[in-house]
Amino acid sequence: MTKLESLTPNLMVQDVNKTLDYYIDTLGFELLDTNPTTGTYEWAYVKLGEVGLMFQEEASLQKEYQELNQQKTGGGLTLYIRVTHIQALYQDLAPKVHIIKSLNKTFYNAHEFAITDPNGYILTFSELIQ
Repeated sequence: MTKLESLTPNLMVQDVNKTLDYYIDTLGFELLDTNPTTGTYEWAYVKLGEVGLMFQEEASLQKEYQELNQQKTGGGLTLYIRVTHIQALYQDLAPKVHIIKSLNKTFYNAHEFAITDPNGYILTFSELIQ
């Protein structure tokens, strides 16, 4: 029987280099791979802890998947990321990012907050309350 082993979203972005600046410099992700290897990137892969994300330039991804030709970057997708030490993360990121949902307690017993990245993707950070 097939076993699913991982999930790494490949997000359509307007500018891979600008997106990398945000994810590396602001959020602390590590750059693992790019295409091409230097200059203006068409694609990149970053990771922080166990969370990996790929970013692909809009025209490149639409060429690869013509079904995306009518889609815009950022729309209709939220990324839900489990973290530890959420209050420290919130305090660190709050002055540097656009927070769209302040740190709050959810009905499912978690502390969460949400931000948007430069492409309009929503990242929700969550920590279960012990």
